[in-house]
Amino acid sequence: MGKKLAIKGGERVVPAGMIKKWPWITEEDKKAILEALDRGILWGVNAPNVKALEEGWAEYVGTKYCLTANSGTAALHMAVAAVGIEPGDEVITSAYTFLASASCILHQLGIPVFVDIDPDTLNIDPRKIEERITEKTRAIIPVHLHGLPADMDPINELAKKHNLAVIEDTSQSQGAVYKGKKVGSLSDIGAGSIQCTKVFASGGEGGLFTTNSAEYIEKAKLVRLFGEEEIEPGRPREYNALTMGWNYRMSELIAAFAYSQFKRFDKLVALRQKNCEHLSRRLSEIPGVEPPFIPEHSTHVYFLYPIKFKPEQLNIDIDVTAFVDTVQKVLEAEGVPVTKWQKMPVPAQSLFQEKRGFGKGYPWSCKEARKNIAYVPEEYPVTLDVISRTLFLGHEGGGLTPPNGTELAGLYADAFEKVLIDNRDEIIAMAQQCL
Repeated sequence: MGKKLAIKGGERVVPAGMIKKWPWITEEDKKAILEALDRGILWGVNAPNVKALEEGWAEYVGTKYCLTANSGTAALHMAVAAVGIEPGDEVITSAYTFLASASCILHQLGIPVFVDIDPDTLNIDPRKIEERITEKTRAIIPVHLHGLPADMDPINELAKKHNLAVIEDTSQSQGAVYKGKKVGSLSDIGAGSIQCTKVFASGGEGGLFTTNSAEYIEKAKLVRLFGEEEIEPGRPREYNALTMGWNYRMSELIAAFAYSQFKRFDKLVALRQKNCEHLSRRLSEIPGVEPPFIPEHSTHVYFLYPIKFKPEQLNIDIDVTAFVDTVQKVLEAEGVPVTKWQKMPVPAQSLFQEKRGFGKGYPWSCKEARKNIAYVPEEYPVTLDVISRTLFLGHEGGGLTPPNGTELAGLYADAFEKVLIDNRDEIIAMAQQCL
């Protein structure tokens, strides 16, 4: 293969049509859905696959209880409600995450307070949490981002010191391990998504809620089912709402697909890790490129594969954003599906800048809220820097998920070497022309 860039008319490194999509759907998955259809029980909190998934996942994670939900956002809202967040209460979370980590707080009329991230792990920085705690703070939602667990020990210590609840957002890291324990078992509650692009894929949208607390599980059940008490099979439904609730039940067909995937979940994670580790070994040899950082005490399950670019290490004076934008275009032409992820810190989104909540600015305008809460993007400099210099593989699998193998990961590495070693000077010139 020649070294001429594909964007300049050369041959692309990754052949068209080579990338296989995620999730990896097998005949067993299809059979599970057909069996559920034939059984005729398609809904309900006691449906067979719903219960099997809850029991199986609780045992896998290492908690006493698990509830399914119809989305990760729903599971997170169930968690926020279960720990007793009330109007005006403040909940701390990461400035660099998907919106649901913060919007779940608003659903309960709580107020999100954001903390900047660690530059290596890209997770919430425990060293910066305490300065954000006020007399209104009631909980912390650390997000296990991109597949890597947050540093939970110092977070739990802070929570204990200030009598705060801790809710792990497990959406992007189902199956990851921190100091020998699975995410979702590291705090009061674990809650997150098993939407079909996630590491643990359902047949569409889905969520999981895990805890060791009987109190929290009962409160979450009420939130999940219109505020009604769940009735065991064979008892007539009371149709009596005891409190505010929603319809957050998981469909039996979604559960059937998820439970089928669960039966080979560890194998799927191991194959994903093998591909990503192969790529990391290659990328770590390219100057100015940083593959994902993994602390010794954690495992990474690579929902996304973040790649940080540091052109300053090449002793060149160039705008980072222009350089990264150029690299993205050139790699895409080579057949590598690199993308950007969040375009701004979550507190920079219009929802928070303009405080577009409920009605006339609730919850920020409610009488219980602390006054003059502001969301200033510049207060999150690490998040801003990471956004400017990071590209991602892994969106909807991105070729690093099975059934793709290390052959494809190797071609991705070949493309990076072609672009950033063989044609580095040309890339720099192209980036400078963008300014």
